[in-house]
Amino acid sequence: MSKKALVTGITGQDGAYLAQLLLSKGYEVHGLARRSSTSDVNLTRLNWLGIEKDVRIVDGNLLDLSGLIRTMRDVKPDEVYNLAAQSFVKSSWQQPILTGEVTALGVTNILEAVRLEKPDARFYQASSSEMYGLIQEDMQSETTPFYPRSPYAVAKLYGHWLTVNYRESFGLHASSGILFNHESPLRGIEFVTRKVTDSVARIKLGIANELRLGNIDAKRDWGHSKDYVEAMWLMLQQDEADDYVVATGLTTTVRDMCRIAFEHVGLAMDDHLVIDPDLFRPAEVDVLLGNPTKAKEKLGWQAKTSLEEMITEMVDADLKRLG
Repeated sequence: MSKKALVTGITGQDGAYLAQLLLSKGYEVHGLARRSSTSDVNLTRLNWLGIEKDVRIVDGNLLDLSGLIRTMRDVKPDEVYNLAAQSFVKSSWQQPILTGEVTALGVTNILEAVRLEKPDARFYQASSSEMYGLIQEDMQSETTPFYPRSPYAVAKLYGHWLTVNYRESFGLHASSGILFNHESPLRGIEFVTRKVTDSVARIKLGIANELRLGNIDAKRDWGHSKDYVEAMWLMLQQDEADDYVVATGLTTTVRDMCRIAFEHVGLAMDDHLVIDPDLFRPAEVDVLLGNPTKAKEKLGWQAKTSLEEMITEMVDADLKRLG
């Protein structure tokens, strides 16, 4: 009998790559997705990977506990991966209540559904390096104090600690991955790396002439989503549930990331980059740098894809889309 996995947020970047990984390991993959009266589920990312027909889409919403309980009862998953969230930091200031309901309380609903209907299922919660915010240590590990600097980060922190609480209170095999920034050709256009690679492709093709950004001196620890979903899976294969930082251990400025993208297509960054004060965050997170030692030692995991490889892959994918 093949294992069954339920993945919330399966239509997103991580959900698509995780589904691909699980299918390659022989899992039966069910994906929770929201439908509306005006549009069907967006399977663009699953389609890009060529797996849209191999995933079983289940109607559902993190805000609907009764629906989640029914889904848990029907699917009977061996593993549950909660990747769904309002995940754009900028939007969390504009929609703080929605962000709290989905990204924080939504975790309560999915954990309750697991506890009530499938307590032997192994559970993964997608935590975020944004929880560190105003960093308390130069390199952030599982023991670094959190200091969230956005409604999104605060909501993620709630979900993170609730996962710990359900593990300790009810004995669930519930783990959190504190993932640092991870990107890919499947990244949403609103995120800075994809905004950069899409703009660079447009400039190269003569469709646009400038790239507008805010704080380009912010530093991030960037890895590839395809590498990071492997860490998620490894966490649920351990005998004991735990929390892990997933990162490269390297940090790079937005400025240098832009330079890589422009140089890949033979353009000078300074000819096209415009700094827009309106794009600065209300409360900036200046540096994030993860310490992945625990993941390497306990999971045998480490990042495989360099920033240069990832950004050039993203630029090439955007050139293909636009061309």
